[in-house]
Amino acid sequence: MQKKYLWAVCLWLIGPWSLSATPLHIAVASNFSDVLQQIAQQFAAETGQPVKISSASTGKLYAQITHGAPFDVFFAADSDYPQRLEQAHLAHNRFTYAIGQLVLWSPNSTTQITAERLKQPFDHLAIANPKLAPYGLAAQQVLNQLALWPSVQNRLVRGENIAQTFQFVHSGNVPLGFVAYAQIKQANIPAQHCWQVPQNLYSPIAQQAVQLSQQPLAAEFLAFVRTPAMRKLIADHGYRLPHAD
Repeated sequence: MQKKYLWAVCLWLIGPWSLSATPLHIAVASNFSDVLQQIAQQFAAETGQPVKISSASTGKLYAQITHGAPFDVFFAADSDYPQRLEQAHLAHNRFTYAIGQLVLWSPNSTTQITAERLKQPFDHLAIANPKLAPYGLAAQQVLNQLALWPSVQNRLVRGENIAQTFQFVHSGNVPLGFVAYAQIKQANIPAQHCWQVPQNLYSPIAQQAVQLSQQPLAAEFLAFVRTPAMRKLIADHGYRLPHAD
């Protein structure tokens, strides 16, 4: 009888600890990684639940998910890949958490950047890989709209994701690049060094999240992201917000 009692006490002590020690595994597009780190820290502080984050381009993460990577939640930089996962019955609970904004950045500019900068001489132009990164696809759309895509082909430097693209320009290795406005805002880059690309030149970057597993914490985390406080945090980092549910 005493042994049974002790065993019950052990289960009571171990059970809750085991649940809290199981991290929620989240895949996130590189442009949103820093913001998600802050959201995850607040979630962990309020719930005691650990969060593990893996960051890469949206296309690369999608490939990992379709090949069985054990993520619980996916924060993409577009709506296309989450929709594909939903249609393949690999995801549910899909919603738009942020709307990205594209910026042309030239750190060495002495005057306000405009679209005309793309028509002036430059050696290289950095963009994220359009086949993997939604911000890269948006950059390609802008260059097409401006009838410049064919003429810049031999001067493009393609980053695997928008984080790498930002580093190309930030390091000085590339003088000009298309990056996310959120990156510009976080780095406190002067406005004159940037041209915030008009929305009519590229398709809206509706960044969507989906739940991939049945872990209860996944749904709880996604609900946490949609709270007013977290929406404000997202907006403060340079994203436009979708209408609240």
